[in-house]
Amino acid sequence: MQPTRVLIVDDHALFAEALAARLSREPDLVILPVAADGRRALALTTTERPHVVVLDMTLGAENGLDVLDRLRERHPDVRVVVLTAMSEIDAIVQAIRRGAVGWLSKTERADLVVQVIRSAARRGGWIPPDVLGEVLRRLYAGGPEPSGGARVLGELTPREREVLQCMVDGLNRVEIAERLGLSANTVRTHTQNLLAKLDMHSALEAITLAMRAGMRPATRPPHD
Repeated sequence: MQPTRVLIVDDHALFAEALAARLSREPDLVILPVAADGRRALALTTTERPHVVVLDMTLGAENGLDVLDRLRERHPDVRVVVLTAMSEIDAIVQAIRRGAVGWLSKTERADLVVQVIRSAARRGGWIPPDVLGEVLRRLYAGGPEPSGGARVLGELTPREREVLQCMVDGLNRVEIAERLGLSANTVRTHTQNLLAKLDMHSALEAITLAMRAGMRPATRPPHD
């Protein structure tokens, strides 16, 4: 499997160096030189072609959202995970709307950061579970239904729609595989295909589009 190239963008040198040292211990991750500002981040993204950018929201006088906008505009295939000391839900919602696929606090354990980077590289994402519901509510309520949302969903195969419905229901990949009688790898393939068809960059974006187009979480049967 191809190693995941990771670019850390953070102006806190000690934190960035410690994070880089920790991530470099993972055999499947290649850690690129650290960028301390937006200009350096864009330059390294152009020359080093990272798969995942780990981005702080405060970069000296720069706003991390502005850097996110420039990264997404010039390098739309790059997956951006926010790693920051900020915790405001409005900031999380803005970052997701502008193309971030994950949000982590700097107080999270390193193992979770590694897990989210790997997930982002596989077209997954991460929002803290304690704020996920509120973030989804604001994303859903924050704008008009995307033009042609229902039509776009109509391009999915029946199985892809089943997988998307499971995602709307809040199931993870293992739970989707169990519900549909599929392997986890097959679920991953269907998820990648439906994200590509919807031109989405994360499961969260796909769920938001699906809900705006009329899909709703199914009522789960009570546990025995």
